[in-house]
Amino acid sequence: MNVLVLQHIACEPPGVYEDVLRERGAAIERVELDEGDSLPRWQGFDAVIAMGGPMGATDDNELSWLTEEKRYVGEAVRAGVPFWGICLGAQLLAASLGAKVYLGPAPEVGVLPVTLTPAAQEDPVFAEAPSTLPTLQWHGDTFDLPDGAELLATSPAYAHQAFRWGDAAYGLQFHLEVSTEMAAEWADVPAYAEALERMLGPGSLERLTDELGRRAGEMRTYARGMFERWLDLSARVP
Repeated sequence: MNVLVLQHIACEPPGVYEDVLRERGAAIERVELDEGDSLPRWQGFDAVIAMGGPMGATDDNELSWLTEEKRYVGEAVRAGVPFWGICLGAQLLAASLGAKVYLGPAPEVGVLPVTLTPAAQEDPVFAEAPSTLPTLQWHGDTFDLPDGAELLATSPAYAHQAFRWGDAAYGLQFHLEVSTEMAAEWADVPAYAEALERMLGPGSLERLTDELGRRAGEMRTYARGMFERWLDLSARVP
C-alpha cells in the first residue's frame, strides 16, 4: 500500500497511525507542506492522510500553499482516494468539498469526550468504538458538514467532531494518536500554548499531560482499531 502523509508541522506526525502503517509494510511518502515540499501526483497513492497544524484552513492569504492543498485534496477525494484527516486535516477535507471553515466560539482544549451519533453505529470504521470516546482536543476552528457527509461524532462545544464523505473519506476534529511526549512538544508551539493557557490557566500543561498520561493508552487503542478498520476499508475501495 502506498500512502501519502500531508504534514503541516514537524511535531504533528501520524503517531500511532504511522505505527500501524509500518507494521503493515506500507510505503509512506511524507510531504512537509509548511517547509515548502511539493505535492506529488495523488494518482500514485492508495490513500492520503492529512495531519494537524497551527495554521487555519482558510489562511490562504498568509500561506498560499493551502489553496493548492485544498484543490489537491478535493480532486483526490472526489476521485475516490481514501482519506484520513485529523484536526486541521478534517477542516481541509471539509473545505475542499465546499463547506465553510470558521472560528469557533472558544478554543476546545483538553482530554474531553465526544459522543458517537446513531450513524456511527452503522459505520465500518466507527461501529466498534464506544458510544462515548475520550479524545485530545486542541483547536479553535470548526466547520460545516459538506453536502452528502454523514456526521459520526459530536460534543457539547463543537457539534461537528467527525464525519464521513463518500465511501472512505473521514475527517476527525480530535486526536487519538498522540503520546504525552507529542503533546508536550505541541505546548512549545506559540498558537497552541496560548490556547492552552487561555482555556486551562497556569500549570495547564502539567495537568494536561498528567490526564493524557492516564488516558493515552486507552485512546491509542481506539485509534489503532479505527485506523486498522479504515485501512481494511481502503484496501477494498477500487
